[in-house]
Amino acid sequence: MIAVDCGRIGYEDALALQHDLVARRTADGIDDVVLVCEHERVYTAGRHADVDAHVRHAGGIPVVHVDRGGDVTYHGPGQVVVYPIIRLAGPRRVRAYVTAIEQACRTVAAGYGIAAHTDDRRPGIWVGNDKLAAIGVRIQRGATSHGLAFNVDPDLADFGGIVPCGIHDGGVCSLASLGVTTTMEQVARRLVTALSATLDREVSRRTTLAALELPRDRAA
Repeated sequence: MIAVDCGRIGYEDALALQHDLVARRTADGIDDVVLVCEHERVYTAGRHADVDAHVRHAGGIPVVHVDRGGDVTYHGPGQVVVYPIIRLAGPRRVRAYVTAIEQACRTVAAGYGIAAHTDDRRPGIWVGNDKLAAIGVRIQRGATSHGLAFNVDPDLADFGGIVPCGIHDGGVCSLASLGVTTTMEQVARRLVTALSATLDREVSRRTTLAALELPRDRAA
C-alpha cells in the first residue's frame, strides 16, 4: 500500500484523482493507495444528502455534490483528509472496512490521550457529544474511495454553515479544541500508521503524486 502526501489540493481535483485511481485499481493496474491531503474550505454533499435542509448558509463556501454515502460535511485547512483506494475481499468486507477506519481514528486519538468512540446511531468518531472525525466511503467494483476527515485545528466556525452529516444533536471538536498541541504532519503520519495496522497492509510512503505512476509490480 502506497501512502502519498498530496499536500493541499482542491477538493474537485482530489475527487478526479480518486476516480482515476479507482479505475486503475479495479483493473489491477496499481497497488493499493492512500492519499493524504488537506483541502481549501468546501462543503460536500453525499448521494442522499438533504442539501436544502442541512446547508444553513454557505457563506461563500462552495457546495460540491459527490458520489459517497453520508450527508453534508465540511473540509478545510487544519483537517487531515485521508482517501484509501484499496481492493477489498471477503465476506462482510464493507462493514469490516469501515470498522478498520474507525479503529484507526480511535487509535490516533488515544495516542493524544483522548478517549474517542463510535456511536451506533451516528456515523463518525466522537468525543462525548462532539464529532472529531467524519467518515464517508464509496465501494465501486470492490475498490474503495473517499474516506475520513480528522479535525486537527480547523476553524470550527465553518461547521456552523451546515448540519454536519445531518446530525442535529451533536457538535464538532478538534484536537486543538480538546487541548492537544500537535501538527498536521504528525497526525497524518499517525493515521497512515494506524490504517496500515487496521487494514493489515504494509505501507510505503511517498511524497509526490509521481509515485502513482508506478506499475503494480513495483508498488510494494
